[in-house]
Amino acid sequence: MNSFYSLILVTAMALGTRSDNERVYGGNTEKEKTCLTPGCVVAAADFIQRMDVKVDPCTDFYEFACGNYVKETAIPDHQTEAGTLNSLDEKLNKNLRKLFESSPGKNDPKIFKSVKNYYKSCMDQDNIEKTSKKAIFKLVDKLGGWPVLGGDTWNQKKLSWDCLDVEVIKLGLTLDAGNIMQFSIHTNQADSTKRIIVVGQPEFGLDREYLIKGMEKKEVQAYFRYMVDLAVYLGAHKETAEKELKESLRFEIKLSEMSLSQEERRNLTALNNEMTVEEANKLFPGLNWKKHINKIFRNLEIQVKATEIINIAELPYIKKLADYMAAVPARVQANYQIWRIIQNLVPFCDKSMQQIKLKFSTVLTGKEVVSPRWETCVLEVAGLVFLGELLFLREGSLTNAVGAMYAKEYFPESAKKVADDMVKKIKKEFKIILDELDWMDDITREKAHDKVDKMQAVIGYAKEILDPELLNQYYEGLELLSPNFITNNLKLKRFIKKYIVKELRKPNDPKSWKIHGGAAIVNAKYDTNTITLPAGILAGRLFQENQPKYMNYGGIGQLVGHELTHGYDDKGSQTDSNGNLIDWWEPETKQKFLEKAKCFIDQYGSMSAEINGSLVKLNGIISQGENIGDNGGIKQSYRAYERLIEEEGEELPLPGLPYTPRQLFWLSGASTWCSVYRDDWMKTVLLTHVHPPGRYRVNGSFRNQKEFSKDWNCPKGSPMNPSKKCQLW
Repeated sequence: MNSFYSLILVTAMALGTRSDNERVYGGNTEKEKTCLTPGCVVAAADFIQRMDVKVDPCTDFYEFACGNYVKETAIPDHQTEAGTLNSLDEKLNKNLRKLFESSPGKNDPKIFKSVKNYYKSCMDQDNIEKTSKKAIFKLVDKLGGWPVLGGDTWNQKKLSWDCLDVEVIKLGLTLDAGNIMQFSIHTNQADSTKRIIVVGQPEFGLDREYLIKGMEKKEVQAYFRYMVDLAVYLGAHKETAEKELKESLRFEIKLSEMSLSQEERRNLTALNNEMTVEEANKLFPGLNWKKHINKIFRNLEIQVKATEIINIAELPYIKKLADYMAAVPARVQANYQIWRIIQNLVPFCDKSMQQIKLKFSTVLTGKEVVSPRWETCVLEVAGLVFLGELLFLREGSLTNAVGAMYAKEYFPESAKKVADDMVKKIKKEFKIILDELDWMDDITREKAHDKVDKMQAVIGYAKEILDPELLNQYYEGLELLSPNFITNNLKLKRFIKKYIVKELRKPNDPKSWKIHGGAAIVNAKYDTNTITLPAGILAGRLFQENQPKYMNYGGIGQLVGHELTHGYDDKGSQTDSNGNLIDWWEPETKQKFLEKAKCFIDQYGSMSAEINGSLVKLNGIISQGENIGDNGGIKQSYRAYERLIEEEGEELPLPGLPYTPRQLFWLSGASTWCSVYRDDWMKTVLLTHVHPPGRYRVNGSFRNQKEFSKDWNCPKGSPMNPSKKCQLW
């Protein structure tokens, strides 16, 4: 703790010895109603360090609340951004490191041994340097070879693109089969009690938003150099690599052009196109669908028949692909497919390959240093590394095991009870808001009430993960005891795939602990009418069971409301109280909803940032769900807090700050999003991410709240109190 914090704490302890919270001013004593607990004093010091009080809060509240933080915070060399949530990430990662490096406990579930060995194998850099390159060659050989390496010896008849996908799955190189056409298993949108095979467009090696702009785009050029540099490192001739992989890149660009955009994919109804396997066969006659699906999901207890219903999610993409694929040379297809496999293997490989990847990543993110090895390994074991497949979200992954380790050690039951109570109060407030809406008809309103009544909240963790017997059953058959990092990873993914396939024919319970047991992540989510706030995010300045409630409601409270509102944003509003894709809206009310949602699209879409001399606009369409969530979340939490103090009385403000508890609520809410970004990363976030940068989350949502303007006395027409406000929930 620095000297500033130490001084504040010493002062607090001295003041705490006086009766009635007396404070000393110039030798005089006066009574002042101020919170002087150590927690309040530290919180006050933190606010003071973050704020820029020279800024008018009615002009730019983000700058007022976070200005000094932005000016003084240095982004760690290996990271793309720094912020309040990043600090929680760092704390979580350090705690997980302690757990992964600790000795086995006598009564630990068996899977804990595998978790710790998986981490150990990841940390064994010497072994990785010796074995990873050979492991790649061995895997590629099993896939028929990489044409760019094989030259004239590559046999184009050895494996077709669909057969190659099957081999990739067998080896455990991916979970969702296909870099050309993707096959996966998900909850059935039409009936959440069942699962269904889903077919659609793949993820790409570079964001679609960059690929569709063509070969000359800076980011696409960096991606191309990445492909060539890796191929050359693995033994390809540079000229050959440049020639062949340029064709591979053109193929990927063409696939991206045929694919649906993020904006189009927000329409869930358009992504629900159920048909039989036989009908799909007619849609894409060049593929034997029944045979292919049974090979991909080879552990099915009941084989797929021609009459089985599947969902062709991105139907326009599949139709275009059927017409296009016959014209693509087999060598181009294979070069692309093997490239994507190798791209996903880079994190498991030697330092030279890491540096090649870093050269590419620098263009997109601005960071120029590889992360510390321990941090990389913590994220890998916890399933928090995004490689097209975020393992944390997958049933059968190590999510529940790592969550159990973390929750047991770092999240007390008492904190869970406090958070659970907040959720109940915020849900209750949302129901009151529903009754106040003048644009919603009573039939729709009743269904909206039903949805929030049935909405489950998993706060902290699902209690079942602390049961060793349940964990042993869940992970039966999984042992990650190899000294080789890559071997353990492939074995884990094969286990996950087998687990998911076995679940296809079973009744689906969207509220099962197996889906919501992950405690070790700084994030929150809404899915199938369930909100989840893991223990990892219920920490720091966002939530403490003993800090003032205005800080908890301003911090984690707004996130509770945010996730709740996702059930009623542009995507969530398309599903009913059971998570089924059903239009439960009366037509006139739905039209009013869409008009109000457009206000957010236009408002946020007008926001921009100047980056490297160019103006980059925020994508208001793909971010609309998060923006609706931010606006609804802060409103619900504020109102729930106001109702709480009506019942319990006003809280004490913080020392050294001339702000009321209500103003401190807004400061707490804003400080959640204090953050700084590297320029290249800011550009990527604005263009491709659904979550806007922190500045836009604060100013965008606060300016729409009449309660904010009242608490800060903002004149009408000022930037933070515009005459036109976007309002929905």
